[in-house]
Amino acid sequence: MPKTLYQLLILVAISFRAFGQEQITISGFVREKGSLELLPGVNVYLENSTIGTVTNTYGFYSLTIPKSDSVTVSFSFVGYERQEVLVQNAVSQQIDIALRTANQLEEVIISGRRQDEKVSESVQMSQIEIPISQIKKIPAFFGEKDVIRVLQLMPGVQKGTEGQTGLYVRGGGPDQNLIILDDAVVYNASHLFGFFSVFNSDALKSVELTKGGFPARYGGRLSSVVEMNMKEGSKEKLHGEGGIGLISSRLTLEGPLAKKKSSFLISARRTYIDVLAQPLIAQQQTGFDSKVKPGYFFYDLNAKVNYDFGAKNKLYVSGYFGRDKFNIREKSSNSQNRSGLNWGNATATLRWNHLINQKLFVNTSLIYSHFNFNIFANDKQFDKGVLTNEFSLKYNSLIRDYSLKTDFDYYLNAKHSVKFGAQLTSHRFVPSALALEGDFSDDDIDLQAKPINTIEAGAYIEDTWQPFTALKVNGGFRLSFFQTKTRLYVRPEPRISAALKLAKDFSVKASFAKMNQYVHLLSNTGLGLPTDLWVPTTDKVAPQQSSQVAFGFAKDLEKPGLALTLEGYYKKMDNIISYKEGSSFISLNGDNANELNWEDNVTTGKGWSYGAEFMVQKKTGKLSGWVGYTLSWTKWKFPELNFGKTFYPRYDRRNDLSIVGIYELSKRITLSATWVYGTGNALTIPISKFTTYGNHFVPNYWNVTTGQTTTEYGEKNSYRAEPYHRMDVAIQFHKKKKRHERTWEFGLYNAYSRRNPFFYNINNKQDPTDPNKRVNVLTRYSLFPVLPSFSYNFKF
Repeated sequence: MPKTLYQLLILVAISFRAFGQEQITISGFVREKGSLELLPGVNVYLENSTIGTVTNTYGFYSLTIPKSDSVTVSFSFVGYERQEVLVQNAVSQQIDIALRTANQLEEVIISGRRQDEKVSESVQMSQIEIPISQIKKIPAFFGEKDVIRVLQLMPGVQKGTEGQTGLYVRGGGPDQNLIILDDAVVYNASHLFGFFSVFNSDALKSVELTKGGFPARYGGRLSSVVEMNMKEGSKEKLHGEGGIGLISSRLTLEGPLAKKKSSFLISARRTYIDVLAQPLIAQQQTGFDSKVKPGYFFYDLNAKVNYDFGAKNKLYVSGYFGRDKFNIREKSSNSQNRSGLNWGNATATLRWNHLINQKLFVNTSLIYSHFNFNIFANDKQFDKGVLTNEFSLKYNSLIRDYSLKTDFDYYLNAKHSVKFGAQLTSHRFVPSALALEGDFSDDDIDLQAKPINTIEAGAYIEDTWQPFTALKVNGGFRLSFFQTKTRLYVRPEPRISAALKLAKDFSVKASFAKMNQYVHLLSNTGLGLPTDLWVPTTDKVAPQQSSQVAFGFAKDLEKPGLALTLEGYYKKMDNIISYKEGSSFISLNGDNANELNWEDNVTTGKGWSYGAEFMVQKKTGKLSGWVGYTLSWTKWKFPELNFGKTFYPRYDRRNDLSIVGIYELSKRITLSATWVYGTGNALTIPISKFTTYGNHFVPNYWNVTTGQTTTEYGEKNSYRAEPYHRMDVAIQFHKKKKRHERTWEFGLYNAYSRRNPFFYNINNKQDPTDPNKRVNVLTRYSLFPVLPSFSYNFKF
């Protein structure tokens, strides 16, 4: 028998022998001292051993260890003082811990994991946790700290286009990301047409991105999971923080309702672009007969209340409410016009934590999620004050979910940590609703889309198993269901991740995951705008599917505090959805049908994405940050698009590089900068324009010569835009006062004013070499030059 195999059998035998020893279980909750906020991700381990665990999302841990006269259990978490508890005459018991914040400790910059855990030790790959404190130090667009923009700086995550917050993860589109806030799905995560996300970082406790190797507890999307949890609120005393910026202000308050038992959190943000712009707009229109009055604002509100009923039961109620409103009013002596676009999200979550016993923890959630948008227009024409004609348009679309979800954490022993659970969701989709009225038409048209009601469900089980010290495995299985009007889809989803430690600080990792997606986003732009249309899987439109494998290495370098990761992946996608050529979400034909049928306007195809991701990060010290690089290819093939030929989607990006640096110059001054570079987007652009002329007879006129301009396009996305690159810089000035702390921040977005391409068009211009000749010229249009920003932030 080979020596290596013999040693492996001995290790397995030792592991099983340990199961026969008398064991005890130590469990409890870990909180932050002072606020009593429950802390997820705290490292709990037995001193001088490899036995350990991590607190779950609700701060609960359970550690099963061999019985002995006394044991020492350690608790450690980044940004907090390490705490050790000596348990003598050890018996099974509950030990609750409150960790004190350690202001003098160096902060981990990239990873929100515990300070003692190294990237080479974690079984999970393709996952990044981002501490909120670091998000607030990175330069931001208009000074607005944005979770989604920070995620765009990570390897494997591409930016859609200039200024947009859309996420394109490993070749997937913006609809293939499962974005969760306190268990509730957020369908559209953008404000200001995608320039800001809806997430106020002041209200968030944790942010985690999973790009591959998905644990079985996640389902419903192909490309990534972005899981965010809101703060619970301090149970000791009132706290607050906020800020005033160029375009918006925010305020967060948290404090006890019943001391040490109940607390609240409320966080609000509102922009005042409309107020600032009104005087400038009015000045520009002085002397004109027609007056145009545009208006735009957005707001969002986060709220949370919790109550601690004792050691075994806790209740949480949380919600998010946000809305964007954009409208234009125009008035002249003979017309009045009003139009606009509004959209918004609302979520609500009721969660009950129950500790069944020292090894079994359950969380049950009731969830509500709602997204809708509407377009409206009204045009009135007058003749000498008398209304002569009127036209109006209304367009509405929405998606509404009710969900019931339960998750169990079962800590079987030191080598097995099991999770299992199920979720049931009732979806209602209204893909479109359109009404047209006007004197111009003989018959008013009233076209109403019928609501589509569907049921989605899933059940899962997963186990994190450590058969011996050098190997960790997370294996799981999810079974997903989707019920349409007449058809039931049942799809199995196997998952597995493994990490093998080859040396003290070096490990090899691999993963496989199969995913299914039953909701789809129809888009003409590929930008993930609020006007894009959410639709369900139907009898005619099958669910999207993906299979992804990944392989990588992780290395920790102790002395300089560096961590390196290198991953390669391959992902295959089936039944991805797109509009047919020339189709859009508004399809109106007054001569037939009483219903808009979006299914007739779509086509399905397949896609492939593969590449490699490299990341080196410095976690501690005055200078911290990371460098992330992605080399990737994404290809699509649709029988009804591009003549059936394979093409690159818009967000295919061969090279993507991000460099982030944060330098603590002193306790009062923080410098930060980011630089990004990316291969240009793949675009379909006009390759030529020509005009044809002809004569035709018009009543009461002689023959009239008219021209018709025709634009010719090449193959789909056959043109590659110029490379995108940009630098952002910021400086923060901190000062602690008697009762509060304040921070002034000044920044520059696009510091060297790079004119990055936003879109291209062909313009007919005079030939510079021949004044008598005109030529077609491809013209690049840019969006943002250098943009300064400043903000005032406070905390008490």
